[in-house]
Amino acid sequence: MGGLLEGRNIVVMGVANERSIAWAIARSLKSQGANLAFTYENERVEERVRKLTDTMPGSLVLPCNVASDEDIDRLAGALRESFGVLHGLVHSIAFAKSEELDGMYVNTSRAGFALAHDISVYSLTAVAQKLHPLMTEGGSIVTMTYLGSERAMPNYNVMGVAKAALEASVRYLAADLGRYNIRVNAISAGPIRTLAAKGIKDFNSILRVVEEKAPLRRTTDPEEVGDTAMFLMSHLSRGITGEVIYVDNGYHIVGA
Repeated sequence: MGGLLEGRNIVVMGVANERSIAWAIARSLKSQGANLAFTYENERVEERVRKLTDTMPGSLVLPCNVASDEDIDRLAGALRESFGVLHGLVHSIAFAKSEELDGMYVNTSRAGFALAHDISVYSLTAVAQKLHPLMTEGGSIVTMTYLGSERAMPNYNVMGVAKAALEASVRYLAADLGRYNIRVNAISAGPIRTLAAKGIKDFNSILRVVEEKAPLRRTTDPEEVGDTAMFLMSHLSRGITGEVIYVDNGYHIVGA
């Protein structure tokens, strides 16, 4: 019996190492039979991505710097040549300089604000713009967000503002692409110890608070996020679009 994603072609953007949320998502997708393509930003990241994808024979590994429209065009061409039809896009990309996360948000620089929004927000629109024409059989787009989009979280600052814009982008993209039977959703994961999390000051304290306050009294496991993304990529979620799905053990519902 085939998996839920048997024969589905999905591109995963944002794998940095084995702790990446994007890698946990990829593992869940692969477990259900998906054909996967991965992107990398530069040669340093490429080496790490290829070591991981060696465990998934048949996967494509393609360059793409999401700050470059030319790179995104080339990615679309490579996916068209290799897959023909694309069924899914996982966007797990965000960046802000560490100095923009410390201190007070009011001190955010113009350049830091623009960079965070270009990489963390506009990249979703830019990639969806070029890849949705490949989704001729319909498809699913999933991106990653965080509670800092709606609450003022310590040491998150400009990234919280960027995530709020990302969630708005999800709704507008869902409205645009629904006519093509393409769904767009975001997963709001609880804090997870990833490479990106190293840039957040006092991250261990954040984990402790979540473990104490979340209704399920634990932090989020990457595999929980991976399985949710797999669900959103499958026909089981065919009636869901424009949503933010929380995978945080209920932390977002509590008052403290």
